[in-house]
Amino acid sequence: MKSKRTILSSVLCAIALALGSSAYATTLNFGDTRDLGDIINVPEPANPVDETHYVSQLIALALGTSSSDTFDGKSHTYQRSLSAFGAPYPAPIFSTKDESGNNVVDLGSGGFLYLLGKYDGPNGGDEVWYVGGLTGIIDIPTNGLPKDDNKYGLSHFSLFNPVTTTTPDSGTTAALLGLALTGLAALRAKFGRN
Repeated sequence: MKSKRTILSSVLCAIALALGSSAYATTLNFGDTRDLGDIINVPEPANPVDETHYVSQLIALALGTSSSDTFDGKSHTYQRSLSAFGAPYPAPIFSTKDESGNNVVDLGSGGFLYLLGKYDGPNGGDEVWYVGGLTGIIDIPTNGLPKDDNKYGLSHFSLFNPVTTTTPDSGTTAALLGLALTGLAALRAKFGRN
């Protein structure tokens, strides 16, 4: 009877640890502490090379400044926010693009540094957030660029600086620990305290 209680309590502890570590969605907004700024006059179609250039130009600007350049034959305006969250910024490395127009982004176990949201093709622009240290599900605005009265819808998002190593999240780690403790309790019950 005592061994059954030990096993049951170990299982309940493992479940409690796994459920207790559930992550809730983080919401990113325009002008929040992770918002690095925006890029206006972004041509269509967007591609990884262009978007990597845009993020590079934006993170190189001094806080609260703006600049323009001509890239790929088109003029672009970069407006850097006052946020220094995550500085110093490593060069962006394109990872993945989601063209579903969905504002829910799954960062998985993390490793990404920048998130670019593209709003309404050639009319709107891009917004860039620093997502270093974030994991799991995050939400970004469905309609973009406040200076345009949020009238432009999200067409896609891109993530930069991909995960290079894989480690289990805290829920998986807790569940594995619970299973190991349960196994030890079962072995102890079967073979005694010797």
